[in-house]
Amino acid sequence: MTTNFSGAHRADHIERLSNQTLDLLVIGGGITGAGIALDAQTRGMSTGLIEMQDFGAGTSSRSTKLIHGGLRYLKQLEFKLVAEVGKERAIVYENAPHVTTPEWMLLPIIEGGTYGKLATSVGLLVYDYLAGVRKQERRIMLNKDKTLNMEPLLRKDKLKGGGYYVEYRTDDARLTIETMKEAVRRGVHALNYAKAEDLIYDQGQIVGVRAVDQLTGQAFDIRAKKIVNAAGPWVDTIREIDGSKQGKRLHLTKGVHLVVDGKRFPLKQAIYFDTPDGRMVFAIPRDGKTYIGTTDTNYTGDIARPRMTVEDRDYILKAANFMFPTLKLEPKDVESSWSGLRPLIHEDGKSPSELSRKDEIFIAPSGLITIAGGKLTGYRKMAERIVNLVANQLEQQGHSPFPGCTTDKVKLSGGDVGGSQGYASFIKTKVQQAAKFGLNEREATLLVTRYGSNADRLFELYREHQEEADKYGMPALWLAMLIYGIEAEMVSTPSDFFIRRTGAMYFDIASVHQWKQPVIAYMADLFGWSEAEIEQHSQVLEKRREDAVNPITADPK
Repeated sequence: MTTNFSGAHRADHIERLSNQTLDLLVIGGGITGAGIALDAQTRGMSTGLIEMQDFGAGTSSRSTKLIHGGLRYLKQLEFKLVAEVGKERAIVYENAPHVTTPEWMLLPIIEGGTYGKLATSVGLLVYDYLAGVRKQERRIMLNKDKTLNMEPLLRKDKLKGGGYYVEYRTDDARLTIETMKEAVRRGVHALNYAKAEDLIYDQGQIVGVRAVDQLTGQAFDIRAKKIVNAAGPWVDTIREIDGSKQGKRLHLTKGVHLVVDGKRFPLKQAIYFDTPDGRMVFAIPRDGKTYIGTTDTNYTGDIARPRMTVEDRDYILKAANFMFPTLKLEPKDVESSWSGLRPLIHEDGKSPSELSRKDEIFIAPSGLITIAGGKLTGYRKMAERIVNLVANQLEQQGHSPFPGCTTDKVKLSGGDVGGSQGYASFIKTKVQQAAKFGLNEREATLLVTRYGSNADRLFELYREHQEEADKYGMPALWLAMLIYGIEAEMVSTPSDFFIRRTGAMYFDIASVHQWKQPVIAYMADLFGWSEAEIEQHSQVLEKRREDAVNPITADPK
C-alpha cells in the first residue's frame, strides 16, 4: 500500500510537514490550492499544503460542474476573461480527459428572453473566436424545429430557435483530487483535516502556521519561507488572524443545484436557459439524473455548511417548469441537492450576479500572500500567477532562479489516456481488459471513466478483495473504490468517500443509504475507530444527507 497519500498514515504526513522548512506552504485544498501546489512543486519548490476539511469540500465540489468557456462574461464585456478561460478548458481537457468532457449545450432563443436571435448568433461567434474553439466545436444556429428536435421538452409557444455550442463538463471534486494526487506524486506534502489555527511570525514576518489535526486534536507547527492563503470562502478568516484584512474583502454568494431522476426529467440535451427574472440557468443530464442550477444570492451564514432553502428549491423548480412546462416538477421530485459559496470580491452597489468573477492577489505587510475570487476554469492560470510571484520573491532573497510554468503540459493523475484523441479507444481497451477480472461492461466503464489511467489499480483491488467484500456485505466494486480512495486519495471519513470521491451523495443517493453501514464498518476496522468515533462519523454523514435532501426555511444570518 502506498503511504504518500494514504488516509491511513496521517502521522507520517504530519511528521513530513513539520520536520523541515518548506519553500512554500499553501493554506487551502480546493482547486486553486491544489493547482498552486502542483505548479510550485514542478518548478522545484519544496511545497506543503493543508486543508481544514477534506480536499475540495468547500467551493471546489459544489460548482455547476462545468469548465465554462464563460459565455455570460461576454454580457459583462470581460473579453480577456472569456479568452483566458476558453483556452484553459482546452488545456484541462487534454491533461485530464477522464474528468473533463466536451458537452454540447443548447441555448434556446425565447421571445422576450435575454438573448435574441442576432445577439445569440453574434455572441456565440465572438465567444468561439475569443475562446479559441476548435473548428468541429464551433457554434451552430438552429431553427425552431431543429431546436425542438434536439430537446422535445422545451416550451414550444415562445421558442424561436436555438444556438448550439460547446461547454466542457467536469467532476469538480475529482478534478481537484486528481490535481492534488499529481502534486503529491511529484513530492508535495498534503494533508486534509489540518486547520491553520494560528500563524507564526519572526520580527513581524510570517514564517509558519500552527495547525491542528481535526480528527485527533494533535497540534503541530509547519515552517515555510512563503505562505499562500488560498482558503476560498475562508481567505478573510486567515487575513483576520494575520491582522491584514483591510481594503477589499470577500463577498460570498450562494449557488444551489437540484438533482432529479432522469425518468422524471428525461432531458436529452444540456440546456442553458433564461429564467422569468432574466437570469440564466443550466439543466444538465448526468449519470441517469438531471441536475438544474444555479441560484445567486448573498450569503452571511455558516461558511462550512451552506444549505438549500425552500426559496432556493422553489426558484429552481419554477425556472425549470417555465422552460419545460410539461414536466410540472414538484418538491417531492428533488432527490438531492448541493449548495456552494462563490468567494467573490466585494464591489459596492453591485448585485450578486454583477460581481466580477476575476481573481485578485493581496500581499500583507507580514508577507502573507492571499489569492481570492476567480473561477474553477481559471485555476491553472491563477496558480501560475501566484507561483510566479513566490518565485520572484524567493529569488530576490537569494534563491537560484526557478524555471517558468509548465503545468499546461502536465498530465493530471489518471490522465495518461492518450490525450483527448486517444481517450475513446483507451476506454474501449480497458473495458475489454476488465472482463477478465470479472467486471461487467457497466462496472468497468464506471471505473475507467472515473479513474482514467489509474483504473488498473481498481481492477486489481476488485479481484483481490472479493471475499472481504462478502464479509462486509458490500459489492466488490464499492470495496475496491473505498480501498483505493483510502490508499491513494487520502479518504479519511465516510463523507469524503460518498460525497467527493464518488459523487454518490448527489447522483446515486440510494447507494449511500444502501452501503453506508458496510463502508463505515470497513473504515472503523482499518482505522481502529472507537464506538464513539463510529457514531460521530455516522452522524456527520447523516447530517450531509440531510443537507442534500431537506431544505431549511431560510439562510441563517
